Amino acid sequence: MSLALLVAIGVGVLMASGVYLLLRARTFDMVLGLTLISYAVNLFIFFMGRLAVGKAPIIRAGVPENLANYADPLPQALVLTAIVISFGMTAVLLAVAVRSYAENGHDHVDADGGPDVATEAATDVATDVATEFGINVPPPTGSAPK
Repeated sequence: MSLALLVAIGVGVLMASGVYLLLRARTFDMVLGLTLISYAVNLFIFFMGRLAVGKAPIIRAGVPENLANYADPLPQALVLTAIVISFGMTAVLLAVAVRSYAENGHDHVDADGGPDVATEAATDVATDVATEFGINVPPPTGSAPK
């Protein structure tokens, strides 16, 4: 198995795990999923600059100036910047998640516990259609099921 295939599988597993956690209904899982996705993107950007082991990203005297002798410094700079940005993003998301937990007492994403918007929209459409065709439909009682 080549190193490129191993790296591709690793980035794919990180991305898939991040997307799975991002789709969960708890805030901590979402923060962890976004962190894994940012790791996967950072690795992807880093490895797009070629895997060059033992090669300097800075031009040295006496070494020919071609890509065979150097590593590309641009992906390294981009990844370093992305690491700082993702750290700040994670800190802000954790602060928002802790505040949401403190206010609501749980860490579900749909923390307000309000009515189900899709059910209300479907009820409104059904009522509009029923009145258009002259059908008498009683209004729904209670709140929408969760």
